[in-house]
Amino acid sequence: MLKYLKLKYIISSVIIIASIFLFLLFGPPGLLEYSDSPEFCNSCHVMNSEFENWFLSGLHRNIKCTDCHLPNSNFLTHYIWKSIDGIKDMLFFYGYLYNSQIETTTHGKNTIQKNCVRCHGEMVSRIHVEGRNCWNCHRRVNHRVIDFALEN
Repeated sequence: MLKYLKLKYIISSVIIIASIFLFLLFGPPGLLEYSDSPEFCNSCHVMNSEFENWFLSGLHRNIKCTDCHLPNSNFLTHYIWKSIDGIKDMLFFYGYLYNSQIETTTHGKNTIQKNCVRCHGEMVSRIHVEGRNCWNCHRRVNHRVIDFALEN
């Protein structure tokens, strides 16, 4: 009887966890798609400056934040890192642990660089890029239009 009761709790727990996972993945309707949008990223006030600079620069305005900032090599990797980064961002935002000047991590820089090459591979194949990041030369893509304007 005790084994049956334990098995019943284990099965119930698995069903509840799977249901929660499926709800978060596929519902409420449009949530997953909306969470890829720049408007969603801008919903945290610490991203206002980055959003404005992305919008005003005109560069890459037709793509989403996740096109550059998340791995896009395959579906599973994309959503694993979307979950990891989303949880981290939420903890930093609601825990007031963010800096006023937002910087990306080493993993984030590697991801952005790979995505630059993924989209602009033909052009990059003709350039010697070892040891350099694309944004070292293309400074306006780093969401700092004001800094760029002051440098020239």
